Amino acid sequence: MKRLVPGLTGAGLLLTIAAHTGPADFQTPSYAVSFSRSAPAFTRFSVDGLGEGKLDRNPVLPSVTNLTGAPLEVRGNGDFAYPSPTGGGWRIRCSPRVIQLRCDFAPNALLAPLVLLFDQKTSHPTLLGLMPPGARRMALPCVLHLPDRGSVRIGGNVPGGTLGYDARRFVPTPFVRVEFPPATATHPRVEYRLEVVAIYPRLPGIEGDPRFDGFRRGYLNIFQVNPRVRALANNASSDPVAFTLFEYADVALETPPLAEGLTCLDLVRMTLERYLDGMKGYGLVGYGTPPTEADLIPWGAPWDSLDSYPSLLIAACDYIQGTGDWAWARRYYGQLTNWAGVMRAADRDGNGLLEYPGTGNRGDRPTPTRRPANWWDTINFGHEDAYANALAYRAWERLSAVARHLGQGADAERLSRLADRLRAAYLPTFLDPQTGVLAGWKSADGQLHDYWFTFVNSVAISYGLVDRPEANRLLDNLMKQLRAVNYTNFQFGLPGNLVPVPKADYARHNWPGALEVGEPSRDDGSDAFQRYENGGATGCFAYFTVHALYQLGRVGEARQIFYPMLANYAAGEFQGFGPNGKSKDWRDWQGGCHGYEGLLVDNYLTLLAVLDEAKARWR
Repeated sequence: MKRLVPGLTGAGLLLTIAAHTGPADFQTPSYAVSFSRSAPAFTRFSVDGLGEGKLDRNPVLPSVTNLTGAPLEVRGNGDFAYPSPTGGGWRIRCSPRVIQLRCDFAPNALLAPLVLLFDQKTSHPTLLGLMPPGARRMALPCVLHLPDRGSVRIGGNVPGGTLGYDARRFVPTPFVRVEFPPATATHPRVEYRLEVVAIYPRLPGIEGDPRFDGFRRGYLNIFQVNPRVRALANNASSDPVAFTLFEYADVALETPPLAEGLTCLDLVRMTLERYLDGMKGYGLVGYGTPPTEADLIPWGAPWDSLDSYPSLLIAACDYIQGTGDWAWARRYYGQLTNWAGVMRAADRDGNGLLEYPGTGNRGDRPTPTRRPANWWDTINFGHEDAYANALAYRAWERLSAVARHLGQGADAERLSRLADRLRAAYLPTFLDPQTGVLAGWKSADGQLHDYWFTFVNSVAISYGLVDRPEANRLLDNLMKQLRAVNYTNFQFGLPGNLVPVPKADYARHNWPGALEVGEPSRDDGSDAFQRYENGGATGCFAYFTVHALYQLGRVGEARQIFYPMLANYAAGEFQGFGPNGKSKDWRDWQGGCHGYEGLLVDNYLTLLAVLDEAKARWR
């Protein structure tokens, strides 16, 4: 069966839905490749960044037929060619870790690009690099990352060279496409070098331990660039989300260079500049409204989420302090302080805490056009939100340090006072005396909404909003409740909450299958418990609990959660789809799949806890 694939260059490219069969055309412990017999295209592209021969999955859509293509010549010993009948053409040479692509120009030659087309239902590859404005092109050098498998560093010989890059999800066959441009009269010989690598922080005591293979192969999993918005996003064809950018930045701070002259902090800067230039992301008013070429889910609320600007400010401060790019800081300082002004204005009653316009009252259920306050956008977080205020505290502190370095002493003192006032108000506002843990939010009617939120308590500890004795008491109570509800399948991550969120505190949704991902019909919410954000198990924000435990020296408890997760990271079990067609980024407590993204980058923040594990081994 053949069908046109949206986004492919030219009308002559057709996709043939047929599985690749037989052995690879060339295979080493680091990669396995095969090539179309009729046109310059890969039909297999499997990699193992650790060179251990784990090449069982082929994520490539099987073949691309180009009407101006040329038949493949197999010349032996890893040497392949697509010669043009009128001269020139492609030459491919394979060695143990490197694939070299060369294209030569000849007059009157009809040279097609060499295409690498991935099936996004099988895997979620992405190109990591810098994208020029207004084009679906990725500048060289860049990195092709295959989550849970490894990375391919790509360079070229043409100054200012780029690759074609595109991705779609709301099409019959979701895809990610990488296109290597052919030679031209201007550049009569173009060359590309593809080297299989594993990019991760080298940490003493970790390197020889196979339990950390998932960390080594998948440390870059959190980084996904959407080519249609030219920014970091949930995955290569999904939404850019303002309130998650701090996660990318935190991981980028610890990431070694991707290639010469390219770091993950550069990707953060590229994305920040899109926001600073007026781009909207999910969580900001106006996001996803037409016109757009990207496959987006709109943010329909009349208010910005309460965690969006704290996230953006933390990311900006990470970039500045991680790179020492103080010229960039001076250039954008006015806009960063404007973002801080939006945050400050959210403290409507002057008590030091940010307030969301949504009341958070029970029964005042947000709808698709009036969303909750933060990332957990199906739970009725509203008014004074403990999670978003934790991020705000960190943002105030980080921006204060930047202001001080820039000689903006008055700003630095003002921001520091905002942080101090928020911290002073935080524990008295959110501590639930009945449970001994922090509630998720305090609604406008003065009620606490406490469903044993694991991430709320641990993010407050991680960011220093509570002193050490109180932090240990919070974790004592949280871990006791975790045992009481008998949650033990840590390989799937952690539930966001440990008891059901009732219908009155859940957001309404109108998409098909809303019940499947967590919309309750019973008043007590029990019918939706363990699905999606109502107690579903996930890697998302499990980092904060693991990190808080390590931070307080509770290494055994941290490992009890983290080691099983590491095994599932190594197995690739936080991405892809289960037998029910739902994705693995959200599970019930028995492991049933209830997600929809296929790959949700937030799941991979927890890999950052390997740094805590390494520190624990040094002590």
